[in-house]
Amino acid sequence: MINRKFLYFVVFSSGMTTLALEFSASRLLGGVFGTSNLIWASVIGLILIYLTLGYFIGGPWADRSPYPKTLFRIIAWASFVSGLVPLISKPVLWVAADAFDQLQVGILLGSFTAVLILFSVPITMLGMVSPFAIRLAIRNEHEAGRVSGFIYAISTLGSFIGTFLPVLVLIPLVGTTWTFLIFSLFLLIVSLVGLWFSCGWRSVLELSWMPVVLLIFAFLIANRPIKTTQGQIYETESAYNYIQVVELDEYRILRLNEGQGQHSIWHPTQIGFNGPWMQFIAAPFFNKSPYKIEDVKSMAVVGLAAGTVVRQATEVFGAIPIDGFEIDPIIIQVGRDYFEMTQPNLNAISKDGRVGLQQSEKRYTIIGIDAYRPPYIPWHLTTQEFFQVVYDHLDEHGVMVINVGRSPEERTLLEGLVSTIQTVFPSVYVMNIPGTFNSIIYATRNSTTIENLYENLLTLYIQEDAPRILVDAMQRIVVNLQPTRGNGMIFTDDWAPIEWITNNMVLYYIMGEDLEDLREGMQE
Repeated sequence: MINRKFLYFVVFSSGMTTLALEFSASRLLGGVFGTSNLIWASVIGLILIYLTLGYFIGGPWADRSPYPKTLFRIIAWASFVSGLVPLISKPVLWVAADAFDQLQVGILLGSFTAVLILFSVPITMLGMVSPFAIRLAIRNEHEAGRVSGFIYAISTLGSFIGTFLPVLVLIPLVGTTWTFLIFSLFLLIVSLVGLWFSCGWRSVLELSWMPVVLLIFAFLIANRPIKTTQGQIYETESAYNYIQVVELDEYRILRLNEGQGQHSIWHPTQIGFNGPWMQFIAAPFFNKSPYKIEDVKSMAVVGLAAGTVVRQATEVFGAIPIDGFEIDPIIIQVGRDYFEMTQPNLNAISKDGRVGLQQSEKRYTIIGIDAYRPPYIPWHLTTQEFFQVVYDHLDEHGVMVINVGRSPEERTLLEGLVSTIQTVFPSVYVMNIPGTFNSIIYATRNSTTIENLYENLLTLYIQEDAPRILVDAMQRIVVNLQPTRGNGMIFTDDWAPIEWITNNMVLYYIMGEDLEDLREGMQE
């Protein structure tokens, strides 16, 4: 007869490992397939299906074989297979990463399905633990309710620990593959100890090869690169992202997760890159003419990344104070190490942009918002309440500028943001960035007209010493200006269906648009 306290510990460990595997699975897939809600829904949905199957199988099996040895052997095999999942899936993920770079949908769907199927065996077997534990723990019918309730409670407590431990500690510390292995080896040791206590050392010897095989495979495969992208010079995992730096023809590019968005660019001699970043420096010139470069006193960037915007702004405006909010501290360090983000006028703040801006006591001439995790913009940076925070932190002639993703036909998100911003700011302008699926929205604290921009551009154009990058950015606005059209949607903290709108946009492309155009148009 098994000791109940040890059985409860086994249930706790199983619950912790199950949730740890689920969160680690999302990170394993997120580095290649992205972190969209569609990916999360697939992972969570199938994990629940596998657990359901485990409950159905485990109950009758426990009745037929109500022995500790059966339970611990099931757990041992579940642990062993769990440890193999990231090792077996790594070649599949390498193929998928290459396919994602070329947007080969068939290979992507096949790879995604293959990896998810790999989880079916270990998760189903872990789903059998609770029915087995209940069957073994109940001594008589009068304690069935109490024992069952306690087992579910202790399993849920383990799941709670398994939710946070991988994300906050192990993945940033040792990476996704080793996180899988650590939890798998831990639960495997628990099962072997259980076999020792209940059946003796001979039963342990039968399965003692399992941890040896896992460790051998781990040291052979686990430390190999997550991706093998051409030009890759650095990769790591943080609590928030898979981070990758690629260098091609002296251009360094910061890529996150699936790698479709270009979050920052650096070149040793070039400062302008024709992306959304340079459009931020043009924002204050919507103010009444004559507006001078020296009138720009300070700047805040929500979504600092590796500092492309900061480098350009410092080039144009000089060493003005810039607060850069970036939720991921590892990205800040990558910016310093690989993108020369060492400007003395930059105060890089590792904090959620909305929270950081709310807590700031400063007022800024420019507040730029560029916080995409393709394809999503964080919903809490799209609401009426957030834009009021931005408005309150702008100085007398302050301007907000925000980078927005769209498609040629699907502009619901863009138009909804325009409608929402117009409830806070008196003047709003929209431009499309040529060659991309990005639009820029400008909103001025004072009432302004587009003629102000024209007049300021003319003034700068005739100045011999005017920064070329600034003139180019303003000219791009003039050439690519769009009608400021809203759709009546007002996003609030209570209602902002950003994910739903974005999912529709993505599915629209998958079902009927040119995927090559989608790839070329994706920039942060």
